[in-house]
Amino acid sequence: MLTSGLQHVAAMYAGVVAVPLVIGAAAGLDTGDTTLLMAASLFTAGIATLLQTLGVWKIGARLPFVNGVSFCGVAAMTAIIAAEGGAAGLPVIFGAVIVAGLLGFLISPFFCRLVRFFPPVVTGSVIALIGLSLLPVALGWVTDDGAEGEGASGKGVALAAITLAVTIGLNRFGRGFVKSVSILLGLVVGTLVAIPMGMTEFTGLGDADLIGFPTPFHFGAPQFSLPAIVSMCIVMLVIMTESTADVIALGRIVGRPADEKTIAAGLRADTLGSAIAPFFNGFAASAFAQNIGLVAMTKVRSRFVVAVAGAFMVVLGLCPLAAALISAVPLPVLGGVGIVLFSTIAVSGVQTLAQADLGKTSNSLIAAVTLGVGLVPEMSHGFYSQFPDELTIILDSGISTGCVLAVLLNLLFHHVGRRTPQEEEAPEPAVTH
Repeated sequence: MLTSGLQHVAAMYAGVVAVPLVIGAAAGLDTGDTTLLMAASLFTAGIATLLQTLGVWKIGARLPFVNGVSFCGVAAMTAIIAAEGGAAGLPVIFGAVIVAGLLGFLISPFFCRLVRFFPPVVTGSVIALIGLSLLPVALGWVTDDGAEGEGASGKGVALAAITLAVTIGLNRFGRGFVKSVSILLGLVVGTLVAIPMGMTEFTGLGDADLIGFPTPFHFGAPQFSLPAIVSMCIVMLVIMTESTADVIALGRIVGRPADEKTIAAGLRADTLGSAIAPFFNGFAASAFAQNIGLVAMTKVRSRFVVAVAGAFMVVLGLCPLAAALISAVPLPVLGGVGIVLFSTIAVSGVQTLAQADLGKTSNSLIAAVTLGVGLVPEMSHGFYSQFPDELTIILDSGISTGCVLAVLLNLLFHHVGRRTPQEEEAPEPAVTH
């Protein structure tokens, strides 16, 4: 249980610390304050994960869900920082996140009723889109060691390939416990190989404290600005849309299809975790899709394993030295296992799509358009750059755009008006003899 929980932490660590790194740089924070944001993000992610897995009252889906800092709010938060002028924007962000989290908590019972609009053709398309949209993240980790704009270096690709090969080899030839922690062992082997290659950085260990509790409102009391609140409320709706798709995806993977009650409980954990996070200098929380891939790959479906991961994150948030040790894992190593994890999510989506009748023109069109439009931000960066910021927040998240589009198309084809059997039949494929 301990090693499987640590494996979940290793899989999501880079994603959790990425947002505070970006926000810290945008706000012009020094190394100490940026490290504080990272520790706070780990601490609050651990609390949200414990809420999600163990549950309190009607809060928490009680599924093996890892919660972390959502990428959805990065564009909105950097815009707030730019408008307020550096670190002065952080209290404004925290105030807006608190309001958005509380609003999301209140509307969760109503938002969850959308589950009947998520048949296999919708969920399968969205799950596949989640996996495909995350693949560029893994590739970005592989290229991180090279100069910006120069692509991946030979060492980065080699390190990712070695990590990937070890992970696959342990899955093919390993048994029992070894096979179940293949991702963790792949990360360990990849990091050890990176040491003689000069691709690890341990200098931060000497400056890290052993114990450090996140100081509440370290950057000042929260401020409540209406434009910032509106912006973060839009982000919260996007997060809830993605989390709904994630709950449905994980429910299918673990053999416990998510109903409205489960989705509502999961959304409450997300939104309450988001509302609590700013008190400890954290940001909005959401379910981490990469850990869904880890559950699918390892077949370890116990929510208590993920609860252990949540406890690990709380400890990491309280122990900067331990956080610095895990951060020494090179990004190309994370990229190697990320390729496996994210691709596994995409395959799970294909398996779900197989349950839908793709022989019907409507279903095949829903899947095709969802994937095509949802992948636009990944295939063409800056495609929506000329759009207003309020729209860019949503459109630049291909997962959210695809999810909303899939639901609308399903409504159009299957709930609005009536279709005849002839209209539903797919055309016969041409056969060449």
